Amino acid sequence: MQVNLVKGICLHKHKVDHIAHLGPSVAAGLGSMLKLNTETIYQAVQQALHTTISTRQSRKGEISSWKAYAPAHAGKLAIEAVDRVMRGEGAPSPIYEGEDSVIARILDGKKALYRVPLPKKNETKKAILETYTKEYSAEYQSQALIDLAKKLKKKISNLNQIRKIDIYTSHHTHYVIGTGANDPQKMDPNASRETLDHSIMYIFAVALEDGSWHHVKSYSKARAKRKSTIKIWRSIKTHEDKKWTKRYHDPNPRKKAFGAKVTITLKNGKKITEEQGVADAHPYGLRPFKRKNYINKFLTLTENILDKKEIERFLKTVQNLRKLKSGQLGRLNLIVKKSKIKRNFKKGIF
Repeated sequence: MQVNLVKGICLHKHKVDHIAHLGPSVAAGLGSMLKLNTETIYQAVQQALHTTISTRQSRKGEISSWKAYAPAHAGKLAIEAVDRVMRGEGAPSPIYEGEDSVIARILDGKKALYRVPLPKKNETKKAILETYTKEYSAEYQSQALIDLAKKLKKKISNLNQIRKIDIYTSHHTHYVIGTGANDPQKMDPNASRETLDHSIMYIFAVALEDGSWHHVKSYSKARAKRKSTIKIWRSIKTHEDKKWTKRYHDPNPRKKAFGAKVTITLKNGKKITEEQGVADAHPYGLRPFKRKNYINKFLTLTENILDKKEIERFLKTVQNLRKLKSGQLGRLNLIVKKSKIKRNFKKGIF
């Protein structure tokens, strides 16, 4: 549902956050899993959409940890919507097509017509195959550019000779994580991790210097404040290239691209230009992710957080999902070391 809604209805054009698709998707999926009737699922989908509409400001300016929590919050609201509807509550209807509905007042307007592709009855649900792996802990549009930066590093013997870097990319990349966003925070060494995660200028500078990317080290305060990094960081400018925008929206998965062309101008006037369409880990990339890569990513992200026994137990469970019996899905929950759990002692309302 999530993938098909994304394919059929563009939210970014109207600066609406993508969780507006996630709420209805969770409600529809949960309703199907519980084998609820059509009317109940319909009302749950409407209520979930009504309660999960928000703007993309959560991913602009000074970005907080709410960026990470927003999708989970949408899921929570969707679960509650299903629960309420099962108990007899209704929803604003029709929430998509009504006079003052989401389409009429928030998206393309009353006369807009959207076509959302849906699987036929009993058809295998394959939309997940159109999603992409993040090898690195960074905004997806930066994945190919991290790989590109790592390759360009090998071509430049002295990074101090860089005068400027121009990145020609899609509308989405330029305006969301590039200089087109007009967010001064994206150039600030004191910015939050979440903000740096949405700054292709910072990400490219670090990847170019280090020739690698790490989910913790690449975002550390000391790393962001390194003088040599700031120098490269602030020399970077992004530009929208219609060719890349067209490739970004290409409906053909084999032609769809999320990359860019990068031109590095050295102080002596020499220019080094390289381009890359998709990340190396992409299904059509240089080294598509396989099971061993996913396992290694899990091991990297959980290092010093989970005990070895817990890691082994979890990996065994996820690789034997088909053998799990009813009531055993709880085994997918991870048990974190108590020493790694930080409690928030600040007082709230409750």
